[in-house]
Amino acid sequence: MQARFDFLANPVSASSVKHLTAAGRALAESALPAATRELVALRSSQINGCGFCVDIHTKEATHAGESQVRLHLVATWREATVFTDAERAALELAEEGTRIADTAGGVPDEVWANAAKHYDEEQLAALVSIIAIINAFNRLNVLTQRPAGDYQVGQFG
Repeated sequence: MQARFDFLANPVSASSVKHLTAAGRALAESALPAATRELVALRSSQINGCGFCVDIHTKEATHAGESQVRLHLVATWREATVFTDAERAALELAEEGTRIADTAGGVPDEVWANAAKHYDEEQLAALVSIIAIINAFNRLNVLTQRPAGDYQVGQFG
């Protein structure tokens, strides 16, 4: 498989990707746990069918010490016993935020309230931001058919 378009080689799209990447890096400084950020990015990428981002986030999470069992069970987190209540709330928010067009009214109040039980305002801000940013990256990669499998940990700095 070959990408339809190399958005990193085009000045306009490369500039927008640079800003998205910077926004994602800023989240590393938040109080939202790194494991939660990776799990959320992975789940949204699975839903969106973004193989390139699934490749990135499974490899980065593994490199950071995440277990293979948890990574394999992200797609079925509701039935899995390996996630904390906070992680489950974050995964639910990620799903609802990623599938925002599938329900009238967007993210249900009970999903938001559940996340707010586990995360403070700064962490919620980071959680909402990572969901928005990963969905943007997913769309860039899916639209251009960017192939998966060759990502190396730390490749993008």
